[in-house]
Amino acid sequence: MFVPMELSRVLILDTSAEQFITLSEVGGERSFAIKIGLAEALAIERRLRGEPPARPQTHELIDSVLLVLGGELVKVVIHRLEKGTYFANLIVRRGDTLIEVDARPSDAIALSVARRLPIEVAEEVVEEAQELRPEIEPPIELGEDDDDE
Repeated sequence: MFVPMELSRVLILDTSAEQFITLSEVGGERSFAIKIGLAEALAIERRLRGEPPARPQTHELIDSVLLVLGGELVKVVIHRLEKGTYFANLIVRRGDTLIEVDARPSDAIALSVARRLPIEVAEEVVEEAQELRPEIEPPIELGEDDDDE
């Protein structure tokens, strides 16, 4: 079973090489963070703002290649979590055939944002991410946890 998710947050930290994106369950309460690189975080943020890049980045190259080869990206699926690393597939339709293409989650999510396509996460991945949450949760931003005052 797969859980519909959506990109709910891009956290870019000037003081760290690790950046974070958060996926949240559509119509639900579960969410989890994925660590990504700075270039990938900036690319996703740029896509959300609708800003075109000066030169194509990896996910834009993938998008162009798919279109030229007659493929249509249908959705993104995050299907596995192994030792803190998420694994994703692009689901591509070419004619009557669906093709699964291995992809980094950050590139897959950037493509889904650009095309406004669904992101689905395997139920077991969502459950495992909930258990690992304290280990991979992004740091609390300044002022975000000021309710105690």
